[in-house]
Amino acid sequence: MSALLHWTPELGLILLLAIPLTGSIGVLAFSRWPNLREAVTLLTGIVLLANVTALVMAVDTGARPTINLMNVASGLTLNFTLEPLGAVFAALASALWLINSLYSIGYMRGNKARDQTRFYLCFTIAIAAAMGVAASGNMLTLFIFYEALTLSTYPLVTHNGDEKARRGGRIYLTILMGTSIGLFLPAVIATQVLAGSTDFSPGGLLAGNVNPVIGSILLLLYAFGIGKAALMPVHNWLPNAMVAPTPVSAFLHAVAVVKAGVFTMLKMSVYIFGLDFMRTLPAAHWLAWIAAISIVLASLIALAKDNLKERLAYSTISQLSYITLGAMIATPMAALGAALHIIMHAWGKITLFMCAGAIYTARHITEVSGLKGLGKSMPWVFGAFFIGAFSIIGLPPLAGAWPKLLLMMGATDPANRVFIGALVISSLLNVAYLLPVPIMAFFGKPPPTRGKVPTAPRLTVLPPVITAIGTIVLFFAVGPILDFLRPVFESGGIS
Repeated sequence: MSALLHWTPELGLILLLAIPLTGSIGVLAFSRWPNLREAVTLLTGIVLLANVTALVMAVDTGARPTINLMNVASGLTLNFTLEPLGAVFAALASALWLINSLYSIGYMRGNKARDQTRFYLCFTIAIAAAMGVAASGNMLTLFIFYEALTLSTYPLVTHNGDEKARRGGRIYLTILMGTSIGLFLPAVIATQVLAGSTDFSPGGLLAGNVNPVIGSILLLLYAFGIGKAALMPVHNWLPNAMVAPTPVSAFLHAVAVVKAGVFTMLKMSVYIFGLDFMRTLPAAHWLAWIAAISIVLASLIALAKDNLKERLAYSTISQLSYITLGAMIATPMAALGAALHIIMHAWGKITLFMCAGAIYTARHITEVSGLKGLGKSMPWVFGAFFIGAFSIIGLPPLAGAWPKLLLMMGATDPANRVFIGALVISSLLNVAYLLPVPIMAFFGKPPPTRGKVPTAPRLTVLPPVITAIGTIVLFFAVGPILDFLRPVFESGGIS
């Protein structure tokens, strides 16, 4: 207790893991008392967010807390070092995990879901892994927590226990483990051999240590090895994971998993290669084209999906490629836009997924074509969906407008201007596949009903309303976020 009264940033790094892991013990201890079990989950989220907030404030004043977790071998250590990009990811994940935990209570109880203790236990372990990803001081440490995140979320993906869930889980595990062990790990090993370290280094660890040919090979290994970034063609795990309960879908898309992927992509670009070196690599331009194609193609697939969660899944694949595109363009402005998109997309997309779950809980409807007229009985849910959709589209005054603007400004070089077209086309397709959902709900003719119209539990309605409001607040609060992140991309920024 006395140690907690003398909080330091270094202690805060330890608490990033200690708080959620302690919470997982509490979840198990109170497994027979659901109210206490859920209270432990929420309390864990509150304490974790408070700790992360203190760490963000310390990083903002110039601190770069570091602790060594383990010496593996000479020149190989597992360590935590928190810099602005990691601090932002930790803040995003901890804040949205708390909101998603509140939502989970309403959803799991409303649907009388099975194995709820296991569900909350895996959630706490998964957020611990996400905190490890955020605070990793080198690529070896990040790789270990990246894998822990995959393994801890697998039971969440397969939670429903039927054949469809098991099949989705197999695809999830096969693609994510296959890409990470087959491509990501060899890239980490090669980095250690060629540079003598995997530490995140301002200006890039590989710059000056490898030629553009070797650098391009390594970049391709990293880009497709980081399967959680869902760059086509290693994206298929994401729509298949939609067999999971909706709180898990929200966690995958907004809180931790895919955000851990694109966060890793950005960390690799800035601290392993360095933006200046990235711009000299032929593979970076090839990958920018692949990202641009993914942006448009995934949007077209989303347009054809009638299942709401599948439509949102392909939307996420498209939106993640915005971040990969910014990393591959590798100008400071484009990379800053990519980092900002991690935040802004998360708040908009979690809103949409929580709304989809509220609709299912109230009416057991999963298809867009079945939503006609539901807005009259669920105005808060579809109102929140409207706001979240406008944010994903990128319309002011909503959070999603800023990263798209920065990405376009970062792509003004003649060699990159074609990518602006991909962003514009995607935004138009966003309109086409997102806005029909609330429009049909509010203006469509509802089917005839008998008796009392079912409504969603309040705890499935309040969280998406909160995150929808968050997309408005973030539009006006973008200045301090940009000031916090800008040094990372202007100077490489750990020190």
